[in-house]
Amino acid sequence: MNIHEYQAKEVLAKFGAPVPLGYAATTVEEAVAAAEKLPGPIYVVKAQIHAGGRGKGKFVGAATDAKGGVRLSKSVEEVRKNASEMLGHTLVTVQTGEHGKEVNRLYVTDGADIAKEYYLSMLVDRATGRIAIVASTEGGMDIEAVAHDTPEKIETIIVDPAEGFMPHHGRAVAYALKLEGDANKQAQKVAAQLYEAFVATDMSMLEVNPLVETTDGKLLVLDAKVSFDSNSLYRHKDIVALRDETEEDPAEIEASKYDLAYIKLDGNIGCMVNGAGLAMATMDIIKLNGAFPANFLDVGGGANKEKVTAAFKIILSDPAVEGILVNIFGGIMKCDIIAEGIVAAAKDVNLSVPLVVRLEGTNVEQGKDILANSGLPIVPANDLGDAAKKIVAEVKKAA
Repeated sequence: MNIHEYQAKEVLAKFGAPVPLGYAATTVEEAVAAAEKLPGPIYVVKAQIHAGGRGKGKFVGAATDAKGGVRLSKSVEEVRKNASEMLGHTLVTVQTGEHGKEVNRLYVTDGADIAKEYYLSMLVDRATGRIAIVASTEGGMDIEAVAHDTPEKIETIIVDPAEGFMPHHGRAVAYALKLEGDANKQAQKVAAQLYEAFVATDMSMLEVNPLVETTDGKLLVLDAKVSFDSNSLYRHKDIVALRDETEEDPAEIEASKYDLAYIKLDGNIGCMVNGAGLAMATMDIIKLNGAFPANFLDVGGGANKEKVTAAFKIILSDPAVEGILVNIFGGIMKCDIIAEGIVAAAKDVNLSVPLVVRLEGTNVEQGKDILANSGLPIVPANDLGDAAKKIVAEVKKAA
């Protein structure tokens, strides 16, 4: 689960991390009121969307020289002007795609006299089962280019969660950022605070970009991006309360109600599969046959009629879907039960696109009989390769 920058800073501040003073706003007047509560005379107005690259983003319809989603304001009136130009308008960044995202929230913060920008992040390294701290002296909007062009400027410090964050980890972070004196000590403290927040709230990713050193020698968390492990949210009701569903795909929200793992993609073949690995293989073989998957959808090991029906409805809610491939391996789930669910779901949603079904596993012959006797134009497949070829051919035929 992702949250907004202002929410991320509120979470980090609870663990002592040094964040600039700032206030969220959903209207122009709230933005002005926020600026009036800040010391000034410099204010920063930031668009709050779940996407990076806001500073270099462009608003739809804006002039080519228009400022992006992070704007410096030298007066309260300039805050008003920037807020009115941002709220309710669509911001396109490298991470939003060409359609962009509508800006419905702003974050008005106090300005800072920046002497140097750094990069600091934490994430779960699944290969080692440990937490990786990534640090670089080259913070700012071009960190992706740094990672690509000069990876030697990025250092990784691994923390064993069984051991926890130790003083030597803090020193390693400060050394990676090439900080000395008091700034070195501050970096060690900030790294420890961020690690504590990361573990205590079950974050999956924490990115501070930039971590800045001000002209008076203070380190500040100037921007923060946080994602939480969705599997841990049951024990963090305060974190769940930060969820902004307006920033999420409606189909993904609907899928979560039925415990379905759904992610929209850019293709035209809808996929319904049980098991993440099988779903990945299904998407790969669709592409191998010259088409593209429209989604990742894992119904899980306990699929039933209700889940299958919901899955069909979610897949068909995407107007780009021109055909559906169902690929089920019946282990705990029995193929005849799944077949009954597929038939019921196809009738319930008044299926109007080609449907290819591949079943294998427990009670597979009974399942195939149910599909064959359903009276529906369901195309059976013998194996995954056969299924992919048939759905691609059916879609081309229907075009």
